[in-house]
Amino acid sequence: MSKSNEPILNKLFKNSNTFIEEAIQTNREEFIKVVESRRSVRIFNDSKVDEQDMLKCLELSLLSANSSNLQSWEFYWVRDIDKKKQLIDYCLGQPAATTAQELVVCVARPDNWKLNTNLMLNLFKEKELPEAVSTYYKKIVPLAYNQGLFGLFGLLKKISTFFIGLKRPIPREPVSFNDMKIWAQKTTALACQTLMLGLRAFGYDSCPMEGIDSYKIKKLLKLPKKAQICMVISVGKRAKNGVYGKRFRLNKDRFIKIV
Repeated sequence: MSKSNEPILNKLFKNSNTFIEEAIQTNREEFIKVVESRRSVRIFNDSKVDEQDMLKCLELSLLSANSSNLQSWEFYWVRDIDKKKQLIDYCLGQPAATTAQELVVCVARPDNWKLNTNLMLNLFKEKELPEAVSTYYKKIVPLAYNQGLFGLFGLLKKISTFFIGLKRPIPREPVSFNDMKIWAQKTTALACQTLMLGLRAFGYDSCPMEGIDSYKIKKLLKLPKKAQICMVISVGKRAKNGVYGKRFRLNKDRFIKIV
């Protein structure tokens, strides 16, 4: 491939990264135990959740993979008694909410991409990073995520990527605020899974709840219009009858495709 046709990210980061971080040894059997023992628990017992455990699991969720490291998420650990009662009501009073010791509202923030970009650039001033990293956040990120006034820049991107894509592969999204919502939800969902696996590793259980009144939850937390509720995660230790039955999945061949 000629230099003129080399993908822009390849040109940007080629030979620019000298940082080395060795992968640590991990225990795969313990990880398998965590994944296989994670269940969506509907009824919790009265055991309390240690505050430091909860904080650590929330912090671990922030290490989740996310697009351009723009961290388009927020996690609201609702501890205020009155707010918690309202939140349980907005979770439709389901047992996973009413019996939970703790509740976390997971919020996707597609509107925070520009703010977080600027925060990243300010952070870079204090660190020794390849110039390519700064260039990426100054040039590539605005091009990728900015949709412009009334979405007009996004529309222009959609048209241009269609014609460019006739000749070569090119990223085609996001080109609208709806695309941005999907972008932020994907990132937030990754962090939600990390949170739930972290809780299981710490000896707790959880349930991701989507049967909720997201409009009222947004008002409860005084979230801006463009914020999106991803899910509410309930936390505690499972009661003896905490899960509704043995886990089952459809045949793996239906979902795992080797091509």
